Amino acid sequence: MFSRFKEVLSKKKTKEELDEHYNKMEEVELEKGDFLAMVIAALITFLPVVIIAMVVIFGLIWLVFGRL
Repeated sequence: MFSRFKEVLSKKKTKEELDEHYNKMEEVELEKGDFLAMVIAALITFLPVVIIAMVVIFGLIWLVFGRL
């Protein structure tokens, strides 16, 4: 398994080979429901982090200014 990784990582690629590799990545086409699935996945991933950050910020504001 690791020999395959060594083969891939040890090769020095020319600029043309790298350009060809990354140009192939741009050819990916989305199916009908892919965009909605990506939006839902982003919300599930980022929304809890944003909510926790807001709670911490508002909690600190309340601790500093709420006791005046």
